[in-house]
Amino acid sequence: MISIAGRPIGAGHPPYVVAELSGNHNGSLERALAIVDAVAAAGAHALKLQTYRPDTLTVDCDAPAFRIGEGHALWGGETLYRLFERAHTPWEWHEPIFERARSHGLTAFSSPFDPTAVELLEKLGVPAYKIASSEIVDLPLIRLAAATGKPLIISTGMASAAEIHEAVTAAREAGCTQLAVLSCTASYPAAPEESNLRALPLLAALTGEVVGLSDHTPGLGAALAGVALGACLIEKHVTASRADGGVDAAFSLEPDELAALVVESERAWRSLGDPVLGPRASEREGLRFRRSLHVVRDVRAGDQVTPENVRSIRPAGGLPPEAAAHVMGRHFTRDAPLGTPLSWDLI
Repeated sequence: MISIAGRPIGAGHPPYVVAELSGNHNGSLERALAIVDAVAAAGAHALKLQTYRPDTLTVDCDAPAFRIGEGHALWGGETLYRLFERAHTPWEWHEPIFERARSHGLTAFSSPFDPTAVELLEKLGVPAYKIASSEIVDLPLIRLAAATGKPLIISTGMASAAEIHEAVTAAREAGCTQLAVLSCTASYPAAPEESNLRALPLLAALTGEVVGLSDHTPGLGAALAGVALGACLIEKHVTASRADGGVDAAFSLEPDELAALVVESERAWRSLGDPVLGPRASEREGLRFRRSLHVVRDVRAGDQVTPENVRSIRPAGGLPPEAAAHVMGRHFTRDAPLGTPLSWDLI
């Protein structure tokens, strides 16, 4: 189990839902703050930003290696620099966004992408850090975030088992004692069939840490399936409205969908229960209304048992339905009114 801002996260607790703002502010602080308000109203547990500048992630170069492939569903042909220019959250916005979140009692933290981002976020007092999938190979960044002593969440999109092991080891060796590892398909949007959620128990076994899901598929299905397979934390991108467009809008949840995720992920978690077979406590009353053999017509002592005077009906209390073949043709030992449960001493 780990804890972020006093909220426990682990198998014994309802899923922790993190709403990722990313670039869905569309370059407007006012829109960013409105999304914070909507995230809080939806009941999410945390808001997450991404802290970088275009120049801290790449350089303004138009060479083919710096361009996203033409076939990309959302950003085809765009240079990395221009994409990050559109998508980044200006550093001067961080404080008002965090303040708005705190005013709602909403936990807010971020993904740093370089040491200057960690420095800014430390000044702002974030309670946790998230390492993005592409940065899982940046072990110095992982060590720097881990050395703050705060909980660390690492996404594993594109990573091999060896890379995951190296990242987790780097975090632990740098002093991280509260670590969560997220399954992730780092494509935008991600196809549900590429989610491979059955690997969640494997990820938990490999790392020995709390596991979760950073989900870029449309809708709620993958996230809820993840809960069933052990995800203790669910991260989804959010937007005010997909119709407004934006770099991540196509695979982001709208506020009402986020609210449904909060409710349904907890419901999914509660439904897991225990690995037991047999009647539940709430089914005790129902046990009374199973079928059994009853006298369905007033009978006298000596009358023959027939399908007309003994049938399998509800409630329970009489001989089991299977006994019908063994009682037909026998005779009643005493009078019995309609509704009497059939017992062996009655025939």
